[in-house]
Amino acid sequence: MPTSSKAPADPFDARLVRKLADILTETGLSEIEVEQGELKIRVAKTLTAAPVQHVVAAPAPVAAPAAPASAPTAAPAADAAPARAAGDEVKSPMVGTVYLQPNPGAPAFVKVGDTVEAGQTMFIVEAMKTMNPIPAPRGGKIVQILVEDAQPVEFGEPLAIIE
Repeated sequence: MPTSSKAPADPFDARLVRKLADILTETGLSEIEVEQGELKIRVAKTLTAAPVQHVVAAPAPVAAPAAPASAPTAAPAADAAPARAAGDEVKSPMVGTVYLQPNPGAPAFVKVGDTVEAGQTMFIVEAMKTMNPIPAPRGGKIVQILVEDAQPVEFGEPLAIIE
C-alpha cells in the first residue's frame, strides 16, 4: 500500500518544472509542454509589453523638434486639399501598378484637358502580371490626373478627376 500512495506524489517533480522553466528562458520560447504517460506538464510565461512601450516613448522627444517642420509639412497638405479638382473620381478597381501609356515612350492614354467618352481606356493597372485597362466611367473632361506613371496604387485609390 505505501508504494501506491507514493506513486501519485512521485510523478510530479519540481526539478522537472524548474528545468522546463530554464529551457524557456534559454530558448526564448513562451511555453513548453511535456507528456510522460498520464503525466502532462505545461510551463508558460507571459510576455509583457512594457519594453515595447519604453521603445515607443523614445521617439516622442524627436517629435517635438518636428513641430517646426510641421509648418512646411502643413503647406503641402494645404496644397493637396485645394489641388483636388471638383468632379467624379476615377478609382483603381484593384491593387497594382498604374501606367499612363500603353508602353514606354508611347503617348499617354489621356492628358489633363482631354475629353473622354464612357468606356475609353484611361490607364492600365498591372496586377499579377496582367494588364487591366481602366475605362472612363462616363464621358467628360479630364481636369486632373492624380497618379504618376508606374506608381503603385491601392484598391479604390483615385486616379483622375473627370468633370
